[in-house]
Amino acid sequence: MNSKSKYLYIGIFLSGLLLSESVNADKLNIDTLLINGQVYTGTSDQPQALDIAICGSEICGLFPSQNNQITAKNIIDATGKIVSPGFIDPHTHTLAELYSKDKNHNLNYLTQGVTTVVNGNDGEGPVDIVNTAKKLEANGIGTNVALLVGHGSIREQVMGRAQRFASKAELNEMSTLLSTAMQAGALGLSTGLYYVPGSFANTEEVVTLAKVASKYNGIYDTHLRDESTFNIGFIAALEEAINIAKMADIHLHLAHIKALGVDVWGQSKMAIEKIETAQAKGVSISADQYPWLASGTKLHSAVMPKWVMADSQHAFFERLNDKSLAQQLYSEIKENIRRRGGPESLLITAFKDTELVGLNLAQIAHKRAIDPVSASIQLVQEGEVRVASFNMSEADVENFMRQPWVVTSSDGTNGHPRKYASFAQKYQKYVQEKSILTLAQFINQSSSKTADILNIKDRGKLQEGFKADIIIFEASKFKANANFATWNKYSSGIDYVFVNGELVISESNYLNKLAGKFVR
Repeated sequence: MNSKSKYLYIGIFLSGLLLSESVNADKLNIDTLLINGQVYTGTSDQPQALDIAICGSEICGLFPSQNNQITAKNIIDATGKIVSPGFIDPHTHTLAELYSKDKNHNLNYLTQGVTTVVNGNDGEGPVDIVNTAKKLEANGIGTNVALLVGHGSIREQVMGRAQRFASKAELNEMSTLLSTAMQAGALGLSTGLYYVPGSFANTEEVVTLAKVASKYNGIYDTHLRDESTFNIGFIAALEEAINIAKMADIHLHLAHIKALGVDVWGQSKMAIEKIETAQAKGVSISADQYPWLASGTKLHSAVMPKWVMADSQHAFFERLNDKSLAQQLYSEIKENIRRRGGPESLLITAFKDTELVGLNLAQIAHKRAIDPVSASIQLVQEGEVRVASFNMSEADVENFMRQPWVVTSSDGTNGHPRKYASFAQKYQKYVQEKSILTLAQFINQSSSKTADILNIKDRGKLQEGFKADIIIFEASKFKANANFATWNKYSSGIDYVFVNGELVISESNYLNKLAGKFVR
């Protein structure tokens, strides 16, 4: 059996994916028909020979290829190309662009094949989901967007950046805000327990709020309290997250899973064992991951002790310049720099002084004739500094990537190529070059599995009645062009992109259409 016949046979055999026999395709008002492609439905492990019909915003049929009976207003011939569900990125920081008038197309994601992005991760983002969704849709957005509710945002709204546990009254107020957000369509609760002010919360506070999200079938998405040895340690932080999920009876989703820093390299094996043991006992757990060896964050988050940043920026800067704290600060900052691989591993990726962008902390310290700790203290007071922190081992990245419960994400931030190229990078390096994943695994873990984790019911699969978020690309041409020297270059190779049934990229050209919607 040749490959063409094989695909046709598979397409006919899997009748559950096809239109019911009672439906006459000729009577459908088909806007666009995608023909002759190698179709990955988001759940299949092999390509299928199917033609896909789009009616309005939805997929209205899948038919065996070479069915010449079907007519449509527009036909796209995908011969020799992959047809896939649009990818879903469960961890982005794209609200600033989506609110803007010049980058709200989210083209850096569309050119990666991403048609839906999630915001509100790491405990951040808006608390008022209703007004946020209204503003985004009124503004026009290039991708669909879904929202998590940030624990840090709720906490700051109720009690500022106070370095203490919440009172019962404050917890009640936070619970009310979260309930309102969940009713408005939020996906769940996110925490950034490594970051201020989330780092000041105890486990009980998070459990109380996770129980609220659970009532609405939401998820618990968390940036762990520690991915290294900054406070309680990576494995202990993972255990805390699992215990929260158990006590709140909620699905646990581990944001950008990693073993960060030389102290915890090799702990991916132990982490996977703990997760799988918990899963075997009935705890629902998943994770996402970006395919880079460098993480990205703000310099103050990377190396400054959390206690220094409490209360306000004014208080933060006062402590940095308090001579009575100088010895303690120096010691703790020096140790945090060591944990991240030393000053050479901290690359400045975004800063108002553009002459320093592209230099590492060691180089800046040398340039200023001071030590790296003193350079850090100076820099964080001069403006927001973003850094790429080269602190992961390839073996750990690959161990996590092989797990069927780990999906693709970007955690995209300015200065880091992950914002422009994570999905293309994962495909190019780990599917094509290293064969860590098959093409089907990569697609499924970038689409349907992500939708299932987030409880998004009508996206992520090529299935009748689902929203027509569809991409078409040539396997040999999909590639990342961004790197740490030039972080903001669009990926290439995505030929066609449909968002809610509307063609927004055609023959690799953006059509200036804003077809995205708020996803509840």
